[in-house]
Amino acid sequence: MALGKASVRGMSARDTVTFYLPPHLRKQAERGKQNFISKVGDVLTAAGLTVAFDNDDDLARLRALTRPGRGLYLMDPPTNTRGLTFRKTYIYPFWHIEKEAERWAWPVAQDAFDPKSADARKAANFYRFWRNRLFEEAPNHARKDGFVYVPLQGQLLRKRSFQSCSPLEMVQTVLAHDTDRQVVVTLHPSETYSPQERAALDDLLSGEDRLMIKPGGVPHYLQNCDYIVTQNSGVGFEGYFFGKPLILFAKSDFHHIALNVDDIGPKQAFQRVKNHAPDYAAYLFWFLQIRAINAGRPEAKTKIRDVLRNHGWPV
Repeated sequence: MALGKASVRGMSARDTVTFYLPPHLRKQAERGKQNFISKVGDVLTAAGLTVAFDNDDDLARLRALTRPGRGLYLMDPPTNTRGLTFRKTYIYPFWHIEKEAERWAWPVAQDAFDPKSADARKAANFYRFWRNRLFEEAPNHARKDGFVYVPLQGQLLRKRSFQSCSPLEMVQTVLAHDTDRQVVVTLHPSETYSPQERAALDDLLSGEDRLMIKPGGVPHYLQNCDYIVTQNSGVGFEGYFFGKPLILFAKSDFHHIALNVDDIGPKQAFQRVKNHAPDYAAYLFWFLQIRAINAGRPEAKTKIRDVLRNHGWPV
């Protein structure tokens, strides 16, 4: 495990902050090649703390339990109250540093969004810039081709604690409440689906002519769908850049301008989605630029320091 320069001066182990990272990212971070981690490290060392690195496997988490210092965990729950989790806020270079790993428990998820709180000119410029940066000209040519886009995640047959129903039941609900449109379901490219899950999808497909099941990661589904339905996939968040209404079937941090089945039920959600037109520019500016850490901005280190201080860290 590599230690920062401050360890040479004999600082206490209690003053060490360890990043727990997957091996490939750990190598980048140790070489100073990961922008956000480097900036967090600069804030920590400027406060007189030591920066160290370890892997993110089970053995590393056991080592973390015996270490007196603090820890920063990529997407994983901290092992104790001296740790925080950090993760990308859906797109680079936006990040969060939080106490919990579950996004829906973050303060931004609990807070109300007021469109009037965002400067309209700044929001419009931000929206225009990031639409072009992420998707080039595609959002400018978005249209509605008469289908619902349903990006699936994993565990299709199981209803987890943060979900309104299982993903398969979600697809069935879409078909039941929108009887006019085609329904394009995509499979997550990083998920491995069991034979039982595949069989359940095949059964559903055989009984419904309007249903299509496709591989995920196809940009034109975002561009051309009428609206998006998902548990809490980041694809739904990306749809905001295309001005696409969203129905959520699970808890999420980006729920504020979506239609939430937990809040209003499926009948109301599918009735309202046809005319749902929130202020996407104001929301994305608030959610990303105001509430997240933009590691590409000159003030990123100041914001990182403020966030760590709010978590009680001595920086």
